[in-house]
Amino acid sequence: MSEPRTALRICPLCEATCGLTLTIEGTQVTGARGDRDDIFSQGFICPKGASFAEVDGDPDRLTGPLVRKDGVLQEATWAEAFDLVAARIQPMVAEHGPNSVGVVLGNPNVHTMAGALYPPVLLSLLRTRSLFTASTVDQMPKHVSSGLLFGDPFAIPVPDLDRTDHLLLLGANPLDSNGSLCTAPDFPGKLKALRRRGGTLVVVDPRRTRTAKLADRHVPIRPGTDALLLAALAQVLFEEKLADPGVLEEYVDGLAEVRDVVRDFTPEAVAAACDIPADEIRLLARGLAAAPTAAVYGRVGSSTVEFGTLANWLVDVLNILTGNLDRPGGALFPLSATVPAPRPAGPGKGFALARWRSRVSGHPEAKGELPLSALAEEIDTPGEGRVRAVIAIAANPVLSAPDGLRLDRALSEHLDFMVSVDPYLNETSRHADVVLPPPPPSQSAHFDFAFNGFAVHNQARYSPAAVPLEDGRMDESEIHARLILAVSGMHGADPASVDDLVIERALTKAVAEPHSPVHGGDPKQLAAVLTGRTGPERRLDMMLRLGPYDLVLADLLAQPHGVDLGPLTSRLAQVLKTRSGKVELLPQPIAADLPRLRRALDERPAALVLVGRRHLRSNNSWLHNIPSLNGGSNRCTIQVHPDDAARLGLTDGEDARIAAEGGELKVVVEVTDAVRAGVVSLPHGWGHDREGVRMGVAAATPGVNVNQLLDGSRLDPLSGTAVLNGFPVEVTPIS
Repeated sequence: MSEPRTALRICPLCEATCGLTLTIEGTQVTGARGDRDDIFSQGFICPKGASFAEVDGDPDRLTGPLVRKDGVLQEATWAEAFDLVAARIQPMVAEHGPNSVGVVLGNPNVHTMAGALYPPVLLSLLRTRSLFTASTVDQMPKHVSSGLLFGDPFAIPVPDLDRTDHLLLLGANPLDSNGSLCTAPDFPGKLKALRRRGGTLVVVDPRRTRTAKLADRHVPIRPGTDALLLAALAQVLFEEKLADPGVLEEYVDGLAEVRDVVRDFTPEAVAAACDIPADEIRLLARGLAAAPTAAVYGRVGSSTVEFGTLANWLVDVLNILTGNLDRPGGALFPLSATVPAPRPAGPGKGFALARWRSRVSGHPEAKGELPLSALAEEIDTPGEGRVRAVIAIAANPVLSAPDGLRLDRALSEHLDFMVSVDPYLNETSRHADVVLPPPPPSQSAHFDFAFNGFAVHNQARYSPAAVPLEDGRMDESEIHARLILAVSGMHGADPASVDDLVIERALTKAVAEPHSPVHGGDPKQLAAVLTGRTGPERRLDMMLRLGPYDLVLADLLAQPHGVDLGPLTSRLAQVLKTRSGKVELLPQPIAADLPRLRRALDERPAALVLVGRRHLRSNNSWLHNIPSLNGGSNRCTIQVHPDDAARLGLTDGEDARIAAEGGELKVVVEVTDAVRAGVVSLPHGWGHDREGVRMGVAAATPGVNVNQLLDGSRLDPLSGTAVLNGFPVEVTPIS
């Protein structure tokens, strides 16, 4: 065997995007450590990154395509697989229209180059409105609130962790999640540095998480009431004349209107619902206003709740009222190297909701997507416009969406055809007629198109493939390109033609835009100078050239540890794309939903509600098949406060039955005061106990699917996001 060598690789296993140094023997990755010279992560690594070799070499990963023959998935050639896709999808579109094909995009798509570059092309050529993604079980409320406030659903400000003096976190546990919609390697280190420099960390969470233990103040809120607390903080700022937007005022419309609509949400009015004393709410507001700089940051726990969009809206309202939006040390807008060069300040096209609705329940679209919770009914409900085929790309909605049993049946009994792009035969892909497995991550190049847009420091890093593509494997980008050709009537064309088409369209558009760096150029000549050995590299080179930093691909190749593009800067005027050209602080959809929040002031809280939880050594349902990431604290247990355990007759280590409107589960009890009374906690992503799944390690400790407790009817109405936290449950012992 040849001498071991090393190669650099950006970790694709969570949003922190840490730099890794891989150890490689022959063509096998045998180890991973943090890259100390990485300009962003500086050597930080978590257990997920350290397990890269196991993830890469998992023996349960599929090595070639599978095609269903006589009802059984069997090994097939790549040609057979794409021939079948072309033979089934195109006639279906011709007979029933493009909306008969549902596209489901899972979270792992944003962790690969191919997953970021090709699904938008697939959707543009297929022209289906039946799009369902992981965003509506995770982050869509933030996209909707940003779209309404700033005119762009991707204009998401992130806390300036390295410079802030005061950080208020809601529904976030970055010591375990490594951050979300806030790309920050070594999030724990940044929070500790905040405290070392005399700053303040406040964590609002019904659980005493690892992050909460680090905080100066932990506020154990009643789940689902974040929006009420945030509205009360805004009310105090107005009432005590602490609201001071400063230079932001010239960019903001609606300050007086917001003052009026939060008037009823006094600390006394929300105290009972939130289970937080009114005096403590006032102290939180005063601390936020008094800090030299401050940032409010809310994530999954404040998104996947009944008032998810209102909570996310109020996060930015508070950042604006305290003058901390678009301010160093506050919440700033990152500037990725691959977004188009900023246009001049001025009005834009704005953002609209409900441009169409789902067929069965009439759910409004948001950002072009329908709720993932509605996928099953769109398949199994008869009638014109029914989803008859599904293309699932890196998605496992049987576990990630509510009522997986119904979706399981829908995929099995009501679909005419299904394609899955997935490295595993999992709970969802086992239903497919064609499975197209991408190669292990070491055999793919990597650039973070999505996460650089949420990074707490502007930078650009590119990792070429660390290991050559194995014989019989197909590059992930080629899989996507061939899939696009097969479903769009161009089956058999050169897969490189997909990248050529994208480049031609992008450059033709760019030369016509006055603010573009290539305005007035010749698209063909511009395409001819692009470098790169592959289509994705040429597209990356093009995006860098059209971007804001005057970079080219060669710059990234010459600096494998990354290119430092500097700290985040104030740039609100460039960001705004609303029709008014200002921050629209009280957009009509938000105003129309506020009466629902007012009614919550008078509702009697449920005796027992459920929240999820994150594990440091897991990421949704992805990593339960990796031996080193199983066990320890990464267990599927129901955490119960000792007082509730005594009241309900529950015993630590024994089984209990948990029930809600979607069903019931049997799960092991873990009695702990880390969760507040009146709340139980069950992690997301488990339930690996179905027949036909080829994930041996996961099946040995399957756990239960917490989303089966839901029937899909609980949604945040503005974003269509599933209410996965703060819903009522009943827990009883099993003798």
